[in-house]
Amino acid sequence: MSDKSAKLPRQPLARLGGLASLAGRVAGSVLLNGAKQLAQGQSPKARDLLLTPANLKRVSDKLAQLRGAAMKVGQLLSMDAGDLLPAELTEILARLRSNANPMLPKELAMVLRTELGEQWQQHFSQFSFAPLAAASIGQVHLAHHDNGSKLAVKVQYPGIGQSIDSDVDNVAMLLKLSGLLPDAMNYQSVLNEAKLQLHQEADYLQEAAYLQRYRDLLADDNQFVLPELYPQLCTSKLMTMSFVEGVPIESLMQHSQQVRDQAMTQLFTLLFREIFEFRLVQTDPNFANYLYQPEHAQLVLLDFGACRDYSEAISQGYRQLLSATITNDLAGIEAAMRQIGFFSQDILPEQKQAILALVQLISEPVQSDAAYTFGQTDLAQRVRKAATALSLQQNYWHTPPIAAVFLHRKMAGLYLLAARLQANVNVRQLLNPYLSE
Repeated sequence: MSDKSAKLPRQPLARLGGLASLAGRVAGSVLLNGAKQLAQGQSPKARDLLLTPANLKRVSDKLAQLRGAAMKVGQLLSMDAGDLLPAELTEILARLRSNANPMLPKELAMVLRTELGEQWQQHFSQFSFAPLAAASIGQVHLAHHDNGSKLAVKVQYPGIGQSIDSDVDNVAMLLKLSGLLPDAMNYQSVLNEAKLQLHQEADYLQEAAYLQRYRDLLADDNQFVLPELYPQLCTSKLMTMSFVEGVPIESLMQHSQQVRDQAMTQLFTLLFREIFEFRLVQTDPNFANYLYQPEHAQLVLLDFGACRDYSEAISQGYRQLLSATITNDLAGIEAAMRQIGFFSQDILPEQKQAILALVQLISEPVQSDAAYTFGQTDLAQRVRKAATALSLQQNYWHTPPIAAVFLHRKMAGLYLLAARLQANVNVRQLLNPYLSE
């Protein structure tokens, strides 16, 4: 995590001004480097002038300062656009997923006073001003309750809620000005999604309610550990939970094949329970949302800001869709997708065929009743490439139902994690109990 605290610009004009000055510096750098190369008898390319190390650092530093909007747009773009984005932008977006500049101490103190009162310290026997993590909407601090128990206190960046819409638009403008987004890419739907999801995630009381629902739903399942809420220390901009220990999920690469397979089996089982039993899905595929406790082989679930409720009709639609993909029933696949909300607009036959083919590709792990070797397949890359090709070439993929977009992103995230852990999982076996209902 970055150790540079920075005051978050609060006023939209100040935030836009920062971007405008950055665009000016990038443009000035391009002109200067172009003139140098021309003087040396070279014929410079605009893209090479834009993507200099200095310009990339300017862009990434400004995005890190804007925090929420930049990180959310980065998350969504990097999930949706895959390998079609320039390597330099992919690197910047990867940084944004795990880093953000923390608040200044006086900003943090101001938020704590506003949310918990002038005597906010009385609620804690100890509070660490150095954040454990800085994420897209807020940062997490370690504290201790009067009874000695460790707490995780999530504090929202000041002014973030009021600046979401303008920030997302500004980030898009910056990426466009920097030349880092492909000209052909239709990313407006990504921006709209980013705004909607950020507004939802900015309400910590709603996130707290989702966390409590998951605690109730998984109360009898000892495979998972979830933080315990302290409701009296929760507001729309501050959320207090028990601190849960665990190692990063990616560190399971150091464990045996059996441990890795079991962890991914637990996560795929949870996904099917979410879709078919709970009809409530935590849709954020960020690996940082999972920790692992080796002593009890338990998974820690964190961050419930991006949860979505699903209707019975959509849940049944996915049940029918997966059944139809297993039997290669194209008519059944199309009927199920219509129930989910696809094909609600006019669509060309070739577009429909491309989408049906993509669905069959996504369902590859359930095609056979055997362990799927995620570590020996490029499925996640093929799915991303096919989905992006639809967006850029078929000009249709950006209009699926929003509920499906988030659910498919969660599925793709689990595929990526399974590939990272080189896990072997019989996904079909985990799905079968739900298909027979």
